[in-house]
Amino acid sequence: MAISISVVLLLLILAVIFMRNGSLKVSHGLVCVMLGFYLACSSMAPTIHNGLDATAALVSSLRP
Repeated sequence: MAISISVVLLLLILAVIFMRNGSLKVSHGLVCVMLGFYLACSSMAPTIHNGLDATAALVSSLRP
């Protein structure tokens, strides 16, 4: 759960930065949000979730 919130916050911060720089228009951001909602309701959602969990576990196990 904490990883999901962290990813959402990171993506939100990136979206705000891109919108302020003019690289991301509001309409493009809305399309990305709608795509995210459709992916969350699709049959691919468990696969995406498992992939993100595996990636987070891999990153957390790395030691500098």
